[in-house]
Amino acid sequence: MGTSIGEEHVLLIDDDTELCSMLQEYLGHHGWAVMAKHSGEAGLKAALEGQYRIVLLDVMLPDLDGFEVLRRLRQRSAINVLLLTARGDDVDRIVGLELGADDYLPKPFNPRELVARMRAIARRGSHVEAKTPVKRTVVAGFTIDASRRSISFGDQSLELTDIEFLLLGKLLEKPYEIVSREELVEQVLERPFRPLDRSIDMHVSRLRRKLESLQDFHGGIRAIRNSGYMFSAMPEEGT
Repeated sequence: MGTSIGEEHVLLIDDDTELCSMLQEYLGHHGWAVMAKHSGEAGLKAALEGQYRIVLLDVMLPDLDGFEVLRRLRQRSAINVLLLTARGDDVDRIVGLELGADDYLPKPFNPRELVARMRAIARRGSHVEAKTPVKRTVVAGFTIDASRRSISFGDQSLELTDIEFLLLGKLLEKPYEIVSREELVEQVLERPFRPLDRSIDMHVSRLRRKLESLQDFHGGIRAIRNSGYMFSAMPEEGT
């Protein structure tokens, strides 16, 4: 299909050709130019070689499953990924978020909900610079550089997705202060807070592991029971 000015490019990796055709038409009417691939290998190659705003990735694929595609993709790219899950079990969604998916949507889904999720992901990428200072050391050697969408500790740069970048930036704004899960969901994920949605917790878990990999950094992100999260530059007592 042709591409009009202003369209965003999205890669759809799904072996359901009928669904792909429907989404190409529907999303095309909402400003998205969709390229579809029907296997994990072909999709991974396209994601690494192309210029896409978002990858829509199905978990169930005929060769490499979506988790393996996501795992390999995250080794080389921070491209936005929305995982499409068909199973009713929450394990798929948790695993996907732990591997670095930006969001998930269970099948069958309402196409309008898909568009809403995609627009939220796109907004996060577009607003990264607007939501963070141009460049400043925040705490304990961490530097946020919004123009390059990076956060570093000393001379160590963190490889972050858009969500992780905004999440860490938000926590660094208020070191040693509790930031509620509700505030993080509404300001980082840009959607209404639902108590049973654990997406923000999975993103915090992944971000926490990245912070733990930093040399000479002994702090971290503390979970405050029934409240939210707090960034600390100091180790917890007893550690």
